[in-house]
Amino acid sequence: MIRIYRALMLALAGFGLFAFMALAQSPDDARRAEAELISERTSVLPGETVFIALRMTMDPGWHIYWRNAGDAGLPPQLILKETASIADEALGEMMWPLPKLLPVVDGEIMDYGYDDEAVFALALTVPADAAGEVRIEAVADYLICEAVCIPETADVSLVLAVGEPAENVPAGDLIGVWIAKVPGPFEGEARIDDAAAPWTLSLSLAGGFPQGAGVRFFPFEHEISHPADQPQRVGPSGASLLLTPDRAGKVGEALEGIIRVDAPGAEPVGYVIRAERGEVFDGTADTAFVPVAGAGEMAGLSWQGLLSLAGFAFLGGLILNLMPCVLPVLSMKALGMVSAAAGGHAGELRAHGLWYTSGVLVSFGVLALVILAVRQATGFATLGFQLQHAPTVAVLALIMFAVGLWLMGFFELGASITNTGSGLAGRGGAMGAFFTGVLAAVVGAPCVGPFLGAALGAVMSQPAPAVVAVFLAMGFGMALPFLVLSFVPVLHRLLPKPGKWMNTLKQFFAFPMFLTAAWLLSVLADLAGAGAVGWTLAGATAIGFAVWIGREAGLMRRGAAIAALIAAFALPAVQANVPAPRAGGEPSVPAYAEAAWSPAQVDALLAEGRPVFVDFTASWCASCQVNKLTTLDTKRVKAAFEAADVAFLVADFTQKDPVIADELKRRGRAGVPMYLWYPAGAREPEILPELLTQELVIGLVEGR
Repeated sequence: MIRIYRALMLALAGFGLFAFMALAQSPDDARRAEAELISERTSVLPGETVFIALRMTMDPGWHIYWRNAGDAGLPPQLILKETASIADEALGEMMWPLPKLLPVVDGEIMDYGYDDEAVFALALTVPADAAGEVRIEAVADYLICEAVCIPETADVSLVLAVGEPAENVPAGDLIGVWIAKVPGPFEGEARIDDAAAPWTLSLSLAGGFPQGAGVRFFPFEHEISHPADQPQRVGPSGASLLLTPDRAGKVGEALEGIIRVDAPGAEPVGYVIRAERGEVFDGTADTAFVPVAGAGEMAGLSWQGLLSLAGFAFLGGLILNLMPCVLPVLSMKALGMVSAAAGGHAGELRAHGLWYTSGVLVSFGVLALVILAVRQATGFATLGFQLQHAPTVAVLALIMFAVGLWLMGFFELGASITNTGSGLAGRGGAMGAFFTGVLAAVVGAPCVGPFLGAALGAVMSQPAPAVVAVFLAMGFGMALPFLVLSFVPVLHRLLPKPGKWMNTLKQFFAFPMFLTAAWLLSVLADLAGAGAVGWTLAGATAIGFAVWIGREAGLMRRGAAIAALIAAFALPAVQANVPAPRAGGEPSVPAYAEAAWSPAQVDALLAEGRPVFVDFTASWCASCQVNKLTTLDTKRVKAAFEAADVAFLVADFTQKDPVIADELKRRGRAGVPMYLWYPAGAREPEILPELLTQELVIGLVEGR
């Protein structure tokens, strides 16, 4: 189906291309590009060789094509007129600067080319009998595209005096800059292993590629699928790329093209390669790696792609309102709305809805900025990174405990704990509504759930505005139900009348908060050990002491309560700041799994001919634990794995692990859970849904 869709899109693109070619050429004042001929000299000697260039400047948003345009398009060409004083042989081949990726339909149609400006140098051999002047008159013929493609032509000319050589410094400098962007010879060796799909392009280079460098292959022909990802592995001797062959693609004598290398903090460079058939070079495929964001100029999403991701995030935010860890906090807001609606204060109700929405949006905006800061510092951020930080987990557990105490009624408004997040959330008026939104977002962050894994994974490496936009869309989805309830009077009548039930329900919701705190303590134990859990329980005791001693008035009592609160949060956070080492330095493996995951382990098992199932999980991932209890750790699934000799590997992401983070990024996931299924003999896995069922997993194992 995907190939049919791609073929249809290509056919439509081709139809549009030729339809536009049938139209009259655009007049000069309607062109989308300016073309001119420039030269490094204003005066030349007979018989010498100099550089001239076709300089093209495109309107914003428009682009032209590389020598291989990709799935659709045509490269520019320079056609000499009969009025030129030189023969065609006097001009050398056009030099093609390093191109960038031009996504047309994300994942389906990919082109290669240039935007803004491009300068194509050509060597000009001045005729030996030239005298007076050399006149170059030509037509620049090119296809320029935005949402549509338009063929354009431009008359260009250049007159060079014949005599004492004279430099044209500005033009010469510009030509020199763009010649430097033309890919040069590769100083290493290249091989292509096309024995099975996907093919492996192995690039051996003394000393390897720069650390963190991403590599992309641009073919001269059409042997490979242009829009397909090119998963990368690296090693001390170079790098390897997995290339998806085109439907009719096959390697002839060799695979030829260029590689683009994007190293952090450096300008991209290109190299021409010729890959002969052969086995993968040793030391070029040791570790899975994902190119830095922006490699190959593919970091930016199209508007359609960004809107699609924002839509998924919005739906995910709506679903967050149903998550168990968020419901208790939302009950605080709902109970307040019941009281406001019963009092007939429609204006106050609308204001509360707006302030609550503001609190949620501010919190998700701050989360996006923190993710961007972590990404800037480390190169990649995964969703849930905050739960890999033991002090943060300890503080969150204490906040959940404090909120539970408030819901149970152990302290009221104005008590010593009113300066905490839960107290602020419980206040009336605008500030209470705002901080209820903040608390809902904070509690909801660990419960983003499996329905947002792919969408957030796609946006994690995007430019900052795209990341912020998607997170704000998720926050707006979370806030929307209460916002609508606040502004639609007819819905106010659906709210129940206040009564004793409100206090009972409020107390009931304290127990999910206590359970959430207990779950966070189990996460803390994995991160920092039993000692950190003990200090956090001591902090909970200090919170209880602050509530008890702060119930009665008095300066000394209030001071003691404040001191106890500070100690309750500060000491556990400090004591949890040292992670607990894993026993024996090895990652733990649950009883239902065979071994810990690593790229080398997967390769070894696949070489044995065994199918492989990989569970990317973490103790702080609620949906991971649900999948384990309902599917992975059940008798039916374990029996199916045993019958088919499936190797069950676990990648435990409870603590930070750069290798696991790289694999998540490589597979386009923002965090765990992630499940990979390698059928026997496969080289690339199938990425399974984040919500598993026994029928789904057993069906894969049995080939159904």
